[in-house]
Amino acid sequence: MQRSFLLNFGLLLVLNLLVKPFYILGIDAGVQDAVGSATYGTYAALLSLSFLLNIVLDLGMTNQNTRHIAQHTHLMGKTVAGSLGVRFVLVVLYALLTVGAALVLGYRGETIALLGWLMVNQALVATILYLRSNIAGAQRYKQDSLLSVLDRVLLIGMMGWALWGRATDAPFRIEWFVWAQTVAYAITALVAYVLVHRLAGGVRPRWQPAFAWVTVRQSFPYALLVLLMTFYYRTDTVMLERMLPDGPTQAGIYAQAFRFFEAFNMLGFLMAGLLLPMFSRLLGERKGDAQPSGLSPLVILALRLVLTGTIAVAVFGIIHAKDIMDLRYSEHTEQSAPVFALLIGCFVAVCTTYVFGTLLTAGGNLRLLNWMAAGGALLNIGLNLVLIPRMQAEGAAWASLVTQVLTALVQIGLARKVFGARVPLQVWVTACLYSLALVGVAVRLGAWDLALLPQLLLFGAAAIVLSFVMGMLSRRVLYEAMELRVPSKP
Repeated sequence: MQRSFLLNFGLLLVLNLLVKPFYILGIDAGVQDAVGSATYGTYAALLSLSFLLNIVLDLGMTNQNTRHIAQHTHLMGKTVAGSLGVRFVLVVLYALLTVGAALVLGYRGETIALLGWLMVNQALVATILYLRSNIAGAQRYKQDSLLSVLDRVLLIGMMGWALWGRATDAPFRIEWFVWAQTVAYAITALVAYVLVHRLAGGVRPRWQPAFAWVTVRQSFPYALLVLLMTFYYRTDTVMLERMLPDGPTQAGIYAQAFRFFEAFNMLGFLMAGLLLPMFSRLLGERKGDAQPSGLSPLVILALRLVLTGTIAVAVFGIIHAKDIMDLRYSEHTEQSAPVFALLIGCFVAVCTTYVFGTLLTAGGNLRLLNWMAAGGALLNIGLNLVLIPRMQAEGAAWASLVTQVLTALVQIGLARKVFGARVPLQVWVTACLYSLALVGVAVRLGAWDLALLPQLLLFGAAAIVLSFVMGMLSRRVLYEAMELRVPSKP
């Protein structure tokens, strides 16, 4: 399982590093430059609003389905056929609830129309994720990896032409960006459906009330977890846009910083999607209360990889926050730089939860996770109410940092209590020393007055060397995970 994890995570990294950073920092940021921070800030707030209730589109079915298919792959055809019927009903319910929430918040006219298209996109994304959960649950990781970037490849092509290839001088409209997403998501959903249809030996969507009730009942704990976690991931932008006199501009400033965080966070999210079926398969093979022998090694391997990469990203990002913002944006970089420094600090905590939270999800420990997420949501909203009026976008970033660190610590403790997933103290101590060493390297490189790109390349090389020298990674661990023999010393 460790070998499978390394190989497929490597494929995910290559594909997504080739595609998604360019999309987020080139296309998405290019759209913000083209329409302005205020217009993009309104779009970002509407996008966050469409996210807040998108769990209604899924009700936790995707996570529950990944776990189920990983353990019962032969039931895919029946499960998908019944679930697709349920999802059509959920789309209508989601639309009614989201439009109602928008009206309560004061949105009217053109903003409601734009929200309507964003809701269509959310429905397509939820469908894609559900179909991919069947492919990943069936251990078809290569197909799932290719699907993970297909929509972004299509968007890069369409929006690249709209931003830079048009012959006309007509001003760019934010609606073009939203409509291009609709086309890309629809094509990706169709491709995913064809793959699932072949894997399942045929799928005939149908409405089955009894199946729907069982599915909703089993999925509800997953739905509640996603809803609560969405609140402390996505309320920031909506609260900024609604609470402040210059709300759209502050939301746009926050979006500048959040975009870089999101670019890196996608890699952690993809790793969680890879770990969930693996953890589920391992836990499905256990006998009684005994934990499978491969569980702890996989947890520790994933954590070592996470800490090695995320600490390096966080250290460089915090020290060079202003330079990174200036690299991509021409306005509001003084305000967005400290926001980015705080959000990239969250990156370590968030990716740590992608290991331990995914393990708890695979084990079906939803009650504990839901209590944790409820506490995180209340804490984040409370902090935002206090900090946003005083510190604007930076206050929202502080609220995120505090919330993410505390919820990560809780999930580490829960994983240890429930599964005995003990991480040796040596790993945490080494991670702290590795962090300090990287800070020293970054500060030293900054003193050389080099351009940002040479500093990044030198820092990356130093991080790789230090990760092996200090023991964050080792050749023996990687060889054993790949089931290869370590060459004996002469």
